[in-house]
This record gives sequence, C-alpha cells and structure tokens, in this order.
Amino acid sequence: MARELTLRDALREAMSEEMRRDENVFLMGEEVAEYNGAYKVSKGMLDEFGPKRVIDTPIAELGFAGIGVGAAMNGLRPIVEFMTWNFAVLAFDQIVNNAAKTLSQSAGEFRCPIVFRGPSGSAGQLAQQHSQTFEAWLANCPGLKVISCIDPADSKGLLKSAIRDEDPICIMESEIMYGYKGLVPEEEYLTPIGKAAVRKEGTDVTLVSFNKMVLEALKAAEELEKEGISAEVIDLRTIRPMDHETIVNSVKKTNRIVVVDESWPFAGVSAEVTYEVQKYAFDYLDAPVVRVNAADTSLPYAPTLVDAYLPNPTKIIKAVKETMYVK
Repeated sequence: MARELTLRDALREAMSEEMRRDENVFLMGEEVAEYNGAYKVSKGMLDEFGPKRVIDTPIAELGFAGIGVGAAMNGLRPIVEFMTWNFAVLAFDQIVNNAAKTLSQSAGEFRCPIVFRGPSGSAGQLAQQHSQTFEAWLANCPGLKVISCIDPADSKGLLKSAIRDEDPICIMESEIMYGYKGLVPEEEYLTPIGKAAVRKEGTDVTLVSFNKMVLEALKAAEELEKEGISAEVIDLRTIRPMDHETIVNSVKKTNRIVVVDESWPFAGVSAEVTYEVQKYAFDYLDAPVVRVNAADTSLPYAPTLVDAYLPNPTKIIKAVKETMYVK
C-alpha cells in the first residue's frame, strides 16, 4: 500500500525508521531539534528521540561536520543536516579531506559511514551565494557518493540506503521541493544507490536530468508529445556512482540525447554524461549530444534574470528540436 507524502515527510520517515532500527544513528545540524528543522524535515523527532540523538548545533558547519566525521570513525552513524549546501563550503575540508579519504588513508582500518544532507540549487530570488548546485563539485572527489533526487518515494528509499551504507554520502535536496508530493509505500523498502529511474518511456529522444530539473524535462516531454515527438525521461537519482547503462541503453533506442542540468556547463554533470554517451554509444547517435544548463555566470537576483538563467521547458524543447533537426 502507498500513501501520498511530501518530500519532507518522506525524508523524516526515512530518518526516524533508521533511528528506531539502529541506536547508533543520530541527527545533528542547525535548528534540527527545538525548531523542528529549518524546513520542518525533522519535525517531532526531538520529542521521540531526545536531545542526545537530535542535536542542535552552533552556526559552524566546519565544526559540526568534523564532529560528525569523528563520530562515524568511532562506530556511530551520523546524519549531518546543512541548512543549505551553500553554507557548507567551509565544511568541504571535512567532507573532502577527511570523510572521503578515511578508508584509503587508514589502509582500510577505518570507515566513515556518514550522511551529509540538505538543499542545493536555486530557490527563487536568493541571489549568487544561496543558489549554487554542488553535485559536480562533490562527485569529482573519490570516496564520496552523491545522491540528488526529489521524488518522495525514491528519496526516502535512497536516504535509508545511505544511512546503512559504509561510505560517506552527500544527499542534495531542494529547498523549494520539500512540499512536493508523491506516493510512498507504507512497507519497509530500500532504493538502490547508483541506479537511475526511467520516469517516462519514449522512442525519439532521451532526456537525462536529476533533482527538480526532472520535472522541467517531464513538462517539456508532455509538450513535445503534442507535436508527435516521443521523449524518454531519465532521472539519474545518483550522480556518483552514475548509472551509465540505463542512459546508454536509452540512447541506443532513441539515437538522440539532451542532458538537462541546473548547474554551470563547464566540467559539470552534463559534461560527464556527454563523455560517457560518446564513449559507449557513439555509433548509435544520429546527432551530437545537446546540453541545457544554467547560464555560465552567477545567479542574478532579478526575477526576470532568474528565469533567463535557469533551464526550462522552452529551452529543453528548443534543444530537442535542434538534435532532431526540426524547427
């Protein structure tokens, strides 16, 4: 059986279920306890689990990320919530130089089973320092796994899998999608890390995306359907490890691909997808890979410029027609 839940409720269920299952799991971050979470993801968890397992931290991401890494190395399983990944840049020293390297630096003696999670990407008029996407930054680092998904059911299953995983995992959410609703199974389940989801099947062109841009791709696919163009939509869900097989198999069927990525175009996730497609599906391509990215600049504040900056269905449709050589 399934019921409709918001993304925030699905994430809370995942954390609560895992904390009931394993007493070594705990949550820490700014405002996660007394305030029920900046986005109410942890609402009610302090009441159930108490202040030793739902811990409010100072506004010091580097500091509490380091505490989390040390706790993970000593047998606990921390969930570290960042109010936004934009605030976590200072904490990248702990994430990249300690969490990601613990296993290799200790010659396999220590693991670091920790989850870092919080919102990433644009969220309206928040301007340059509060609207960045960090999937490509973190996925570039060996030793880290990176998840980026906003489907409530999959996000719950992926978070549960991440908490049980032995490696450090970064989960990228979306500030404006916490109220997004979807059907979530009532029974216990896990969603596999490293496996993409086909959100819509199609035959003429493959659209690959992740996080909230998947919804933009689905809107574009719906409009294209009215013009007789059948688009297949793939939700990566996991950025590293990336499910190249699902992408390549789709391209072998459609012979065309458009990659939609909210982040900047240079050295981003869309560039990695493009490389893998040309490596493993070059002979199946009937047109070059086309990318739809955010503009190669910092995000402006003015709403008209925000719209111009971000990918949207109109830009995606234009890219599809470009790869299909139609006007």
